[in-house]
Order: sequence, then structure tokens, then C-alpha cells
Amino acid sequence: MAKLVSKTYGDALFELAVEENTMDATAKEAEAVLDAFAENEELLNLLNHPKVTREEKIKVIENVFKGEVSDNIVGFLVIIVQKGRHNEIPEIFRYFLDQVMEYKNIGTAKVTSAVALTDEQKAAVEKRLLEVTKYVEFNMDYKVDPSLIGGMVIRIGDRVVDSSIRTQIDNMAKDLMKIQLN
Repeated sequence: MAKLVSKTYGDALFELAVEENTMDATAKEAEAVLDAFAENEELLNLLNHPKVTREEKIKVIENVFKGEVSDNIVGFLVIIVQKGRHNEIPEIFRYFLDQVMEYKNIGTAKVTSAVALTDEQKAAVEKRLLEVTKYVEFNMDYKVDPSLIGGMVIRIGDRVVDSSIRTQIDNMAKDLMKIQLN
């Protein structure tokens, strides 16, 4: 259900940004809203508190965000609160930012390797990803996982390329288990 809510509201904000040609500004403001919620857990707790009325929640949103972000974003937040979806605000804005990235053909790649990659290796990985995908730019996230033994795992959205030694050994083990001896 939360996925549907974030998609519905996120798509509405995205369409507004496209229609008004304010994609970059709206994305920057969406990041500011996400930062505000990440830095102030009390804000979401206050919005979720059952004894705080809807009108008080709207006043809180207006007091916190008015003058910090555009009137469109403040109005959007007020609508979310009026509809009782305030708990979904961070997810809605994350979905919106994902849509902006996709619109601009900027991908996010999570690269996990057995050892830390050098700058040259990182550049080679990014260059290769740009060649084989539709993206014109990547936000790269590198991690080290020694349990991979060797090779790397690359995740872009829901796609995974796993060339790790661990996976190859696991696959060989499965294949060996299938062999029946007479």
C-alpha cells in the first residue's frame, strides 16, 4: 500500500515539475524536505501523534517549511497531511527523486567488490556501465565485501550482474549436487 501511495503522490509532484519546467528546483527542494525529516525525527513523530489535530499538523508543516521551500512544495505537503498520508512523506519524496533521476538518465549503481577498487578501476567500471546502459551519468556507490572472494556484484535498480567467485563456487556446488553417480 505504501508503494502505491508514494507512487501516486510522487508521480503527481513529478508531473507538476515537468509541467511548470521546475524539475531541478523541485528536486533540490525535495532533498531539503527529506533532509528536514531525516534530521528531525520529532517532526514525523509529531505528525503521527494521535492527539495532534489535522489543523495543528498543517500549521506545523507551514511553520517549518514556509519560506524554506516553494509554495508548491508547502501546498503539496499540506495536501499530504490533509489526506492523512503524512507518514509517507519521506517515501513520496524519495520516489519523486528516483523519477527525476530516471528522467535525466542518471543511474545509481551499487558496486560491491572483494577488495577496494583503485580510482582507475572505478573509472573503468563507470565507463563500461555508461557504454552498456541507457544512462548518461551514474551515481556510484562502492562497497567492499571480502566474502565475495574475488570479482564484483553490480546492482542498477532491480538488475544485478554477479561475477563474484563466491557465486561461481556456489553455482558449481549446485551443479555437482545434480550429478547422480551410478
